[in-house]
Amino acid sequence: MKYIASCSFGKDSLAQVILAHEHNEPLDYVVYSEVMFDIKNNISGEVPEHRDFIYNVAIPKIEKEFGYKVIVVKSELDFISEFHRKIVNGKNKGLIRGFPIGWKCCINHDCKVPPMKKFLKTLADDYQQHIGIALDEPERLVRLHKDKRKISLLEKYGYTEAMAKDLCAKYGLLSPVYNYTNRNGCWFCPNQRWSELRWLYQHHRDLFDKLVELQKTPNKASKKWNRQFTITQIAKQLDLMNRQLSFDLGAL
Repeated sequence: MKYIASCSFGKDSLAQVILAHEHNEPLDYVVYSEVMFDIKNNISGEVPEHRDFIYNVAIPKIEKEFGYKVIVVKSELDFISEFHRKIVNGKNKGLIRGFPIGWKCCINHDCKVPPMKKFLKTLADDYQQHIGIALDEPERLVRLHKDKRKISLLEKYGYTEAMAKDLCAKYGLLSPVYNYTNRNGCWFCPNQRWSELRWLYQHHRDLFDKLVELQKTPNKASKKWNRQFTITQIAKQLDLMNRQLSFDLGAL
């Protein structure tokens, strides 16, 4: 039997690794499935601060101090390949996919999940997988309980999301993304909140501008970046927000 912790290096998945360490839970591998924006140019889907945290802080600490082996898996597919994938059936046949649809993310389905499944197949079903779902996420826990090979150490030890965040901070394993948001996700995720979009716009304009350029691509099935706005419209709104902030600060 092998014990695996799926880890995105967000607060919940990292907290379960810490709990395994604190309570001497069996754990053979910490497995991270990294989603790429552009494999050819080595551009990760992680916001740069989080990626630096993963490789320069979290992985070294987990391996050297906790003694767990971290395995990084990646798909051969990336955001760019999914964006340009041609639709072969349905009303949008012949068009390219374009931007992923919020809450029905093809990137998660095609780029993040398959590498993890491929790794788990090497274990021939002889494994138990730790999934970071907190005590105050009852609907997700109900779904988790349907697979007997999956458990949540956060549930086992009575940890809420807030408690998981505090535990990570205690060990110096809280990602810097939590300075401006309460979630971590891909920087191109259509489910981002305005605080995340504003951070990307202000601090990583080169990445944001890649989305703006993709907006110009013709024959897209999904013309909007999320369900409401195009990325160009979002850029204009963010620019107005920044101008307002500059005006307010200048008046102080």
